[in-house]
Amino acid sequence: MSDLAAKRQQLLDYIAAFDSCAVAFSAGVDSTVVAQAAFDVLADRAVAVTATSPSLAAGELDQARELAEQIGIRHEVIETREFEQPEYRRNSPDRCYHCKDELYEQLGRLAPQLNVEVLLNGANLDDLGDYRPGMRAASEHEVKSPLADCGLTKSEVRQLAADWGLPIWDKPASPCLASRVAYGLEVTPERLARIDRAEQFLRAQGLSPLRVREHAGDLARIEVSVEVLAELTQSPLVEEVNLYFQQLGYKFVTLDLSGFRSGSLNQLLTLDPPAEAT
Repeated sequence: MSDLAAKRQQLLDYIAAFDSCAVAFSAGVDSTVVAQAAFDVLADRAVAVTATSPSLAAGELDQARELAEQIGIRHEVIETREFEQPEYRRNSPDRCYHCKDELYEQLGRLAPQLNVEVLLNGANLDDLGDYRPGMRAASEHEVKSPLADCGLTKSEVRQLAADWGLPIWDKPASPCLASRVAYGLEVTPERLARIDRAEQFLRAQGLSPLRVREHAGDLARIEVSVEVLAELTQSPLVEEVNLYFQQLGYKFVTLDLSGFRSGSLNQLLTLDPPAEAT
């Protein structure tokens, strides 16, 4: 048996040890793999729960519904209210903690109605080495991380998704829209809607993966793969992007020469990531 096959079996056995579960289901590759594994071993005793709020990018809820239908897992949608928390809107480096705390608090209250024993998330082994304050919220709410606990890395999770025929196996990471806002800038629904429209425009031009990061002074910093940087700067698309972003209200539009990279705003932090990621 290969190492990945052994980990897959470990994942299935891990979840099968519970009588029932609810999966925090974002339609990303990680939570989709957990949902598939949960359905495989628990069937109708597993439920996928997707949270909606202004921080969810356009199209993500529809994809969650489609994936849940493909898997066959029961699917519930809840509305979270993280914007009612001043600590979340303030957008300090621990913003993700307050978002996940709200999510897991609501899931915990919902658990008796869903008749589930345990809450599961999609954190993988690689997440434990990054700055992830949301993991602290998971620990406080006793949410389990089966992928991380079974030693599955991001690349292994993608391979599992491909093996199971899940169409999002190569989907780029798509964290919530608030992760695009530079720490210290207030997180508002209006700001996130602007970022979402900017990213949707770029995707319509065939650009992926990408991020639009918003900084003080109505500055938009675009991250795309380094392979298309030169092409983008030399094409008529530059003028179209600049005009569209100005129409959205951005005063300055920049192209990051380092290219796309997940979590680039964390480079601005002086905190020790490993200490927060436990």
